[in-house]
Amino acid sequence: MQYFPLFLSLKDRPVLVVGGGEAAARKVRLLRQAGARVTVVAPRVNAEIATLATDGKLDRVPRGVVAGDLGGKVLAIAATGLAAVDARVAEAAGAANIPVNVVDCAALSTFVTPAIVDRDPVTIAIGSDGTAPVLTRRIRARIERTLPHRLGALARFAGSFRAAVQANFSGERDRRRFWERFFDGPVAARILGGDERDARKHMLSLINRRHRGAADNLVHIVGAGPGDPELLTVKALRLLEDADVVIHDRLVGPAILDRVRRDARRIFVGKAAGHHIKTQAEINDLIVAEARAGNRVVRLKGGDPFIFGRGGEEADHLRRHGIDAEIVPGITAASGIPLTHRDHAQAVTLVTGHGEDGVPDLDWAALAGGRQTLVIYMGVSTAGVIARRLIDNGLDPATPVAVIENGTRPDQKVVVGTLAEVKRLIADGGIGGPAVIVVGDVVRAAGIDVVPAFDRAVGAN
Repeated sequence: MQYFPLFLSLKDRPVLVVGGGEAAARKVRLLRQAGARVTVVAPRVNAEIATLATDGKLDRVPRGVVAGDLGGKVLAIAATGLAAVDARVAEAAGAANIPVNVVDCAALSTFVTPAIVDRDPVTIAIGSDGTAPVLTRRIRARIERTLPHRLGALARFAGSFRAAVQANFSGERDRRRFWERFFDGPVAARILGGDERDARKHMLSLINRRHRGAADNLVHIVGAGPGDPELLTVKALRLLEDADVVIHDRLVGPAILDRVRRDARRIFVGKAAGHHIKTQAEINDLIVAEARAGNRVVRLKGGDPFIFGRGGEEADHLRRHGIDAEIVPGITAASGIPLTHRDHAQAVTLVTGHGEDGVPDLDWAALAGGRQTLVIYMGVSTAGVIARRLIDNGLDPATPVAVIENGTRPDQKVVVGTLAEVKRLIADGGIGGPAVIVVGDVVRAAGIDVVPAFDRAVGAN
């Protein structure tokens, strides 16, 4: 983030615009909407600026800019389109410690003007650090189509009842839950529909009922998907935005956690082979304690919580303690390679590569059967033993294998080879993080060239 986003009050404050063309006029419009007292310095100005000056709606200085023009100003905009002039304005503003924007030149600017969605008093600003203004305008257009026209009226209505809600709901959490119910409920719908009089009557009734927003007594066990935040379900995203507490494991990356409400508590309970921040029993007790404290709890797990995520165990524990649990599925980490294919695999088997005492006790003969895909979770540390047991039970050592680390994330890594060499593939590929191992002909069908490591080495000589 190169620019810190903020909203600056310019009402009745002096601002300088240098330039008199269309670019300057666009800035003048925005500044006047914000209530600024605008001074335009330029030898010549277009008809729009000239009319505003004639009508007394801005001050105009009909000459070139000088350093003294910045005196007393809180903001400056250089919009002449002349590189030397705009650079002088930026230099003078810097010397005077005044924020400056040079149109179409982020390098000389200390602030940039974003694309704006205006639903006064709701204002949405979209920026790209000055690198892609056309993109920000397209985003603005999409948001404009999405937001109700009367959103500003809804915000003003809510503001008029803030004191009443403050008086009737003593706790911050209860007040927040009241407002969440309000904005999602029928009163807000009436305002958006234009019936503010009827909405006011129902709002008073809603407040006077003094519904205190007691504990929901419900925990959501949410799948975060394989790592790409765009693969979160809509429901998962909404729950992350509403949660008071998010208890997450090590498979949940920073890009997912960025979707959590800023003031929510985040509790890390990650587990890795041989190293546990908390035992599963301690995690279970923690979830219960946070729910009983009246918090809206999200237990956030990588992938899908019901696929080797122990989501079922946690849900059972909650229910034994009188707390409801709702499972929100996520996209499993076994993604990125087609797991079935008419010509190669008519079945998929998902197994864990990690048991309480190392390699789990599985039906290796069944797993070594042909025309299926085998997906191994948590098998990086035991891959060599798993490969040997599969081969000993009849699976061809030349069966294609793909090891996918941090699937769908920007740092995704995929190494491919054969079953016989999977342990060496993992070591040579530097695979150490969360990974799944896909075993079967679908790896080749996915268009990945599978050549045994020995043959690759020979071919390189």
